[in-house]
Amino acid sequence: MPTPEFMPKPNSSTDFIRAIVEEDMRTNKWGGKVHTRFPPEPNGYLHIGHAKSICLNFGIAQQYDGLCNLRFDDTNPVKEEQEYIDAIKEDIRWLGFDWEDREYYASDYFHQLYDWAVQMIRAGQAYVCDLDPEQTREYRGTLTESGKNSPYRDRSVEENLNLFERMKAGEFPDGTRTLRAKIDMAAANLNLRDPVMYRIIHANHHRTGDEWCIYPMYDFTHGQSDSIEGITHSICTLEFENHRPLYDWYIEALGIYHPQQIEFARLNLTYTVMSKRRLLELVEEKLVSGWDDPRMPTVCGLRRRGYSPAAIRNFCKVIGVAKMDSTIDIQLLEHCLREDLNKHSNRVMAAMRPLKLVIDNYPEDLVEEMEATNNPNDPSAGTRTVPFSRELYIERDDFREDPPKKFFRLGPGREVRLRYGYFVTCTDFIKDEKTGEITEIHCTYDPQTRGGESPPDGRKVKGTIHWVSAAHAKRAEVRLYDHLFTKDNPNDVPEEGDFKDNLNPNSLEILSDCLVEPSLATAAVGDRFQFERQGYFCVDPNSTSKKLVFNRTVSLRDSWAKIEKKGE
Repeated sequence: MPTPEFMPKPNSSTDFIRAIVEEDMRTNKWGGKVHTRFPPEPNGYLHIGHAKSICLNFGIAQQYDGLCNLRFDDTNPVKEEQEYIDAIKEDIRWLGFDWEDREYYASDYFHQLYDWAVQMIRAGQAYVCDLDPEQTREYRGTLTESGKNSPYRDRSVEENLNLFERMKAGEFPDGTRTLRAKIDMAAANLNLRDPVMYRIIHANHHRTGDEWCIYPMYDFTHGQSDSIEGITHSICTLEFENHRPLYDWYIEALGIYHPQQIEFARLNLTYTVMSKRRLLELVEEKLVSGWDDPRMPTVCGLRRRGYSPAAIRNFCKVIGVAKMDSTIDIQLLEHCLREDLNKHSNRVMAAMRPLKLVIDNYPEDLVEEMEATNNPNDPSAGTRTVPFSRELYIERDDFREDPPKKFFRLGPGREVRLRYGYFVTCTDFIKDEKTGEITEIHCTYDPQTRGGESPPDGRKVKGTIHWVSAAHAKRAEVRLYDHLFTKDNPNDVPEEGDFKDNLNPNSLEILSDCLVEPSLATAAVGDRFQFERQGYFCVDPNSTSKKLVFNRTVSLRDSWAKIEKKGE
């Protein structure tokens, strides 16, 4: 595979996992092969933590001319849906990766897994247990106390084979019997205390229908699926470290090809929850508008908000791969986003809280086309023309009746530059008699300053403000997003509390009467722009030709860049 620009160059050990891969290649451990996989459970949408795993697994395969499979670990029909599978595939492609023809499912291996379970029963390594879930937990013991053997642990091979076949035939209700591995109820690692291999679930599976009513547990499925697919490096997050001895035990007990499991620290972000279960709660309780709500850390939510794949990939590269859990400041993610959007987003003008400005000495019937730069960081982006007329709208915050000392924008008697337009001086303003709110500003302009150029007399102004032409502007709705939670650690709650208690009631502000320059009338869903002096914005899927809708992706202020600079 070719190495994309966003991946490190080959033969550069940038993290401990790549160091392992390079050593394995040097020693020819796997015959020179590198074969990874990304194995999501199709029980929810992917979030940015999964994006880190995607970049790692697909990235290593690309970097070392290997292969990466996409495998859905679909062993729980109660929680899995085709909707999630379709969304996962869309997200991976959007991030810039391709599994080619290697799309697999754990359900592809149900017959083989069943045969292996029978093999283990015949070898005396597995037994059918009649303990219910609560009793199973009780018998398991604790971290400080050994577990107790199940009273059904010493059933004969013949009885276990008979019961397991009857489980498969659907004779028993859900939860009445399980198949368990016979390992050691006194093991220090709780995962080795006769773990459940199969449970009874009478539910329709999205791929196998009603063929099965017993389903393998994740721990019994994961390693064997890796083995079947010839995976060399089974990369997973740190919470599976204690499961590795069980992963190894199953494979060794079966005597099959043995991949190497390697764990790395999962991604934790401030002001964010990274649990699919908790994200599902937010969706089901309608505390957000859906999985793709722009406040969600899901890949589809980030995409809708206006994140670019390049920004996410670069963020994953910058944070690297560690062995110890830590929490990343969300400002670093936003910094990576700004860096990318600054390079690739065209500039436009918009008045989000518009205030009318009338140039009294400008001809009423004159409309000029002012040349504006699309992106100062990308000369190839070219220029566009913006209509200029007697009546404009500016941002309400750009005028003050009594300007404070360091306010360099418009005020009574003050002169400012209209971006790409003219120098204007405020001569008067009108207030609403009832509310006292300023409704209109009156100015005069200097015709010798067309294009915002300094006048022949060389006088300077300290303020430059943006504007839109009243007659040509397009109305738009703008959605301003803030963090979904008020605490940097949303899971930090009192014993009787709930993570949802930390939801930010001000995480969304909707501005319904915004005005944008006419060039945005043809903007397509997903297009990203910088609203000059306001931030970066993206066209929302709710946008129509009659109603433009923009999401604020991120503000212009970059706290992380300031932190970095201060630390130099």
